[in-house]
Amino acid sequence: MSEVAAAADVSASTVSLYFRRPKSVSPPAREAIARAVAELGYVPNLVAGGLAAASSRVVSLIVPSVRNAFFAETVSALEAALVPHGLQVLLGHTEYDLAREEALVRAALAWAPAAIVLTGLEHNQDTRTLLEKARVPIVEMWERGAAPIDMGVGFDHGAVGALAARRLIARGRRRLVFCGARMQEDRRAAQRAEGFAAAAREEGIDAAILNHPGPADPQAGALLLDRALREVPGIDAMAASNDFVAMGALFEAQRRALAVPDTLALVGFGDLPFAAACVPPLTTIRPAGDLVGREVARLVIARIRGETVLDRAVDTGFVLVERVSG
Repeated sequence: MSEVAAAADVSASTVSLYFRRPKSVSPPAREAIARAVAELGYVPNLVAGGLAAASSRVVSLIVPSVRNAFFAETVSALEAALVPHGLQVLLGHTEYDLAREEALVRAALAWAPAAIVLTGLEHNQDTRTLLEKARVPIVEMWERGAAPIDMGVGFDHGAVGALAARRLIARGRRRLVFCGARMQEDRRAAQRAEGFAAAAREEGIDAAILNHPGPADPQAGALLLDRALREVPGIDAMAASNDFVAMGALFEAQRRALAVPDTLALVGFGDLPFAAACVPPLTTIRPAGDLVGREVARLVIARIRGETVLDRAVDTGFVLVERVSG
């Protein structure tokens, strides 16, 4: 850092500030430091910086799966909001394994993170104890429920399922099925299924819930629709735990010459990029994944600055995207 400072003709403290909060450094100094860094090939030692400050400039982000497209928007928005403040994201994934989550939390805490961001409110007791005793900001995202350990950003998944059921019932459907995958591990998908069934019961309808033990992908959707047609006579509507499952069900319906939505109405979750391009376009429920990321970043930055956070539980909501399929 001293060499960079000498080459840029600034103080070492200015170089340090440049890496922590670049916008706090004057434009001429920023340009000079950037040139010096490029010429010298300098990479800041975040471990040394963390030792000096008792915390690093790294935010540990833990998601259930890096293969799940739902979290990509949140990760991207979170990272974009943190980088201007000199914060970097270190990503880990649990594959819905609570023991794996515990190991990732332990590893993160060993490196003195600036903050830890986790997905969901369900953790094993050891993980919860670690988080409750951690002296860093903690944000649980993508789920809204009981009071978070520290701060929370998300929405009510049961209400998502209820909205899907009410949409289908309002269109005159009475033989309803919720089809999901990996719901024995994916707590949030299971909550959507429970909300769907509860809303149907309020209308005097006994909705079926079917679960596929494998990944929530198009193949699961095809298998689930095949099972639904065998187990639920007269099925006329299906809600899927995500748009991938819905797309697989749509393909299977087309293979069987089942008209969507005339014979089978279909509602997904996620509003993933392909949903509008499906034939017919997929009716779905869109969570505010980018808003989740931005709100998490806002809370983390505020706490790092020592500011008081009054809105410790942020509801980001969701919207029904009405298209043709259901």
